[in-house]
Amino acid sequence: MTLYLCIDDTDEIGTKGTGELAEELAEKIHQLGLGHCSPVTRHQLFVHDDIPYTSHNSAMCFCIGEAGDPDRIRQLAVEHLLSESAPGSDPGLCLFSDADTEARRALIEFGLRAKKEVLNKDQAYELAQQCQARLSEHGGSGDGVIGALAGIGLRLCGNDGRYKGQLTLPEGLAQPVSIAALLRHTPLEQVWTLSHQPVPNHTRIELEGKLKAVQLNHRMTLLVAFDGDRWFNAQKRHLKHY
Repeated sequence: MTLYLCIDDTDEIGTKGTGELAEELAEKIHQLGLGHCSPVTRHQLFVHDDIPYTSHNSAMCFCIGEAGDPDRIRQLAVEHLLSESAPGSDPGLCLFSDADTEARRALIEFGLRAKKEVLNKDQAYELAQQCQARLSEHGGSGDGVIGALAGIGLRLCGNDGRYKGQLTLPEGLAQPVSIAALLRHTPLEQVWTLSHQPVPNHTRIELEGKLKAVQLNHRMTLLVAFDGDRWFNAQKRHLKHY
């Protein structure tokens, strides 16, 4: 069984970020033998004056493969949020088992709407009940449930989200580096252009700044650009959409 777990609105300015909390929770799940956790993805939601958020209004999601007892995983997540969320934050938690096709479609639609519309808690709870997603709030206004449910949908869609953190390569790897080497030495699963076309494995890339991956076609993907002379990894300006 694969479970999807998403949290949102756990932080305040100057406190531990939601992404860090998600990574800590994934590590706890792994250490307790409750499943194999994927890297965390960050999903950008609608930025609007009617939506309170800390800095970027983004939810954090990860998958749990070969998941153990969902009740125990949920309790662990609740305890982690209650212990680690910042005072004054509005934490939300969602846990979903990827089984029902209709539920999956409905959650994806909700996630895509949350990128461009102001949604509310009633809408989130109603959909969660229909889809048998376990949605709960753990402090403050509890508005984080909206982002927590939306983040599940966006992870499910497979074409949204940036992976938290940056990729690292072995020291001494000569540049420009081939795509084949990138795939061999990192968790990357594919390298695509900014227009979402695959790049041949023999192509060599000049790496600049942080090496960041996005989720495309349900796979960890490095986006690359061509300036007429050379290939290079996508920069922050290219990744704002994700």
